[in-house]
Amino acid sequence: MTDTDGATAAGGATWIDSHCHLHHDRTPEGTDAAVADAREHGVVAMITVGCDHESSRAAIAVAAAHDDVYATVGLHPHDASHGVDSIRDLLDAPGIVAVGEAGLDYYYDHSPRDVQRQAFAEQIAIAHERRLPLIIHTRDAWTDTFDVLDAEGTPERTVFHCFTGGPDEARGCLDRGAHLSFSGIVTFKNAADVRSAAALCPLDRMLVETDSPYLAPVPHRGKPNRPAWVGHVGTTIADLRDDPVEEVAAATRSATERVFALGREPRPTDAARG
Repeated sequence: MTDTDGATAAGGATWIDSHCHLHHDRTPEGTDAAVADAREHGVVAMITVGCDHESSRAAIAVAAAHDDVYATVGLHPHDASHGVDSIRDLLDAPGIVAVGEAGLDYYYDHSPRDVQRQAFAEQIAIAHERRLPLIIHTRDAWTDTFDVLDAEGTPERTVFHCFTGGPDEARGCLDRGAHLSFSGIVTFKNAADVRSAAALCPLDRMLVETDSPYLAPVPHRGKPNRPAWVGHVGTTIADLRDDPVEEVAAATRSATERVFALGREPRPTDAARG
């Protein structure tokens, strides 16, 4: 069943968008509209992810306003120069379900690499201390990402978000007990390595995401992305694995609920919502 936007309901399958940025100013028609649109397209929960103090605080506010939205607090490698102390005051906010996104980005190098590694290591330590999941962003930095994880110890619940590696990198993540989260990139025909990784990843270690407003999936490339389109990611994975869509949807929902303890974390009170 296809609506006027081309979003696929996939026979009633329901999804969780494990990584989006609902608080971003590029969110089409605003946050409330994006949440409502996602619900209409079978998205039962969304995790809106912080990248620095301002965006983490905004994520917390969005989660406080919507029962099906959860927030994270993190310092993106682009912003590592701000220092991890810049986000510590937000870590006690109610409803936080993860630390991140944290990691390394050697493609842009917006922060010096040694500073990125230090901020990454400190956030790994926070995840251990608080027994929270860790969300990892890594780009052109696989060797150092694995080295820092091995030195600090991979948290029990770790997610490589927007996975962009191939089978070898996927096995490296899985061998460390991590989960892989696939984005709209898996729908791109030139992303053969990512598609191969999605084909080999065990379903119980797989999540799906939009990373909205970035990386809109086929057939919406070039548009601001939205959580409503996460089903395109899941149906593409089902097709390339030759698995039933409902099976992929159920498995990725279950994995996301388990990793982030959704439904078991305390939610903000009505007073906090005001």
